[in-house]
Amino acid sequence: MANPEVAAPEAKAAPKPEQFFYGGQAVIEGVMMRGKRHYAVAVRLPNTKEIVVDRGELKAPIYTNPIWKLPFVRGLALIGEQLHLGMKSLIWAANMNASGHNVEIGKKEITGSVAAAGVFALVLFIGLPLGLASLAVHRSGSFLFVLIEGLIRVALVLGYLAAISLLPDVRRVFMYHGAEHKTINAFESGWALDVPSVRRASTLHPRCGTGFLLVVLVVSVAVFSAVALLHPNLFWLIASRILAIPIIAGVGFELIRFMARNRTNPVVRVALLPVLGTQKFTTREPTDDMLEVAICAFNSAREGEEAKAA
Repeated sequence: MANPEVAAPEAKAAPKPEQFFYGGQAVIEGVMMRGKRHYAVAVRLPNTKEIVVDRGELKAPIYTNPIWKLPFVRGLALIGEQLHLGMKSLIWAANMNASGHNVEIGKKEITGSVAAAGVFALVLFIGLPLGLASLAVHRSGSFLFVLIEGLIRVALVLGYLAAISLLPDVRRVFMYHGAEHKTINAFESGWALDVPSVRRASTLHPRCGTGFLLVVLVVSVAVFSAVALLHPNLFWLIASRILAIPIIAGVGFELIRFMARNRTNPVVRVALLPVLGTQKFTTREPTDDMLEVAICAFNSAREGEEAKAA
């Protein structure tokens, strides 16, 4: 028993563990949720309307190696995660929906489609802005060139998102995207994870990939302005746009995390307005049955973590 007359030495406060941020992604007629060590994809089948779940453990080095948790490196990990886990979830969800029509979609078809989309994105969002900026400003080594290039790129991205949102199938994916955000917002607010509670949550979230894309576009203007000081020729001008992707992604990711952690700060709240505003292009209000799918995916991912901890 401690002597009440003798003052105990002042104990150092243990550092608080870093808050883990749950993430997710909308897939075809469903949602993928990513936890600390597990992920889960929930999809509603087209014929029976039953919710089916695929859950798994995150074992790849990109999820377990501490190197990928380092600041500025974890931005690259996010890109790798989208290519690995995102594609894996899309393939499974696509096959679950295609099975109702007796069709099977293989990894080869999905990979080919993603590769074609990647080439299209490089041409549209890197090549075209460079070409149009060259027509408007003949000095590629000037800040004005970089600024106009950046504005054209932002306009193309937002215009593209607005155009594809008119497609019924894409609109449903955007509704599931809204369901994903609502579920995570409700969890982070400490609300019950049921449809009435989650329904009250916002479809906008500071860590959204769409907002990250906007931050990346802004950071790219700063990075490419530095490149412009070297007066690169056409080859290095194009190469710099590709080679700088890791730097831009790393800086952009850290900015997003900073704003997410300090969202109550008045200055940060103002900075978040355009980040949240761009999400109106890629989120829509979901139906209750979509919320059920998102909640199921989130709970399934957390159940996997609880089982691991036990």
